[in-house]
Amino acid sequence: MGMANLGNRLFTGETSVDFVGRRRTWYLIAAALMLGSLIALITPGLHPGLEFTGGSEFRVSGVQDTGKAREAVGEVVDQVPLITQVGSGNDSSVRVQLEQLPSEELDAVKASLAEAYSVQPEDVTSSSIGPSWGADITSKALLALVVFFALVAVVLALYFRTWAMAVAAMVALVHDLLITAGIYALVGFEVTPASVIGFLTILGYSLYDTVVVFDKVRENTQNVTKSDRYTYGEAANLAVNQTVVRSVNTSVVALLPVAAILFIGALILGAGTLRDIALALFVGMLVGTYSSIFIATPLLVDLRRRDPAIREHAERLTAQRSGAPIGDAPAPA
Repeated sequence: MGMANLGNRLFTGETSVDFVGRRRTWYLIAAALMLGSLIALITPGLHPGLEFTGGSEFRVSGVQDTGKAREAVGEVVDQVPLITQVGSGNDSSVRVQLEQLPSEELDAVKASLAEAYSVQPEDVTSSSIGPSWGADITSKALLALVVFFALVAVVLALYFRTWAMAVAAMVALVHDLLITAGIYALVGFEVTPASVIGFLTILGYSLYDTVVVFDKVRENTQNVTKSDRYTYGEAANLAVNQTVVRSVNTSVVALLPVAAILFIGALILGAGTLRDIALALFVGMLVGTYSSIFIATPLLVDLRRRDPAIREHAERLTAQRSGAPIGDAPAPA
């Protein structure tokens, strides 16, 4: 069965996946992933980059041996450096990170590295960021995240004219952000400004996917309490089935170039400056697609069932289908 044929069958209801009815399974999967992410954020935890912690950084171009850097730094300062190799082949370089150094020691470390690798001093670059500037960057990144969530909540509540959709979408966003950050901690990549941009980007992507599904839910559930065909949960589940193929296709198309950046550009070619944002985008898009299908709409149905009119309508339809009196009808799933 081709994707086009499957999409048509799902859209018409001829074939249906019970996303809403199996919501407890999706909740358990999401809870397990979020718990694992929380543990990863505690230990080993995130690794903030120099931009957030402050410090001094040195790069020696065209070399790969990190051992020489450790010896050269040890001869000048009494610190344990963080040394990493960036890139590969002729484009490789060695990066050395230290706590912030005074200008005299900056020059001494730079000269020691140039001597150790037998390169010209101009092949060793250095930069220094104060802790106050790093703290300012951190606070602004957190502020941007808070402002994003606040604006999203307000816009969704106004657009859909119901707080339930706003809450469900916000929970899905928190789910996406937490899991992406947890995987980031497990992999051990540094959190850089590019990472923050990636986090905000995936939140926007996930939100877009959720809004597409919610638009169809709103269309299907309009005046649902006056209909004897579907309960609110059934109409919402039909909406997910009608949009799932589109969501999957959109995600696959979006993931292909991101995967190329992550796996080919960063891991094979060694373009280390790309991997920070690429990892955040790749993981975020995957979990964002999952949350819009398996978390957001089932949670919306649970929230909307608190409405007495929605609950009574579901009980009435269940009773009609079973032939039992309304008061004896089983509670809908």
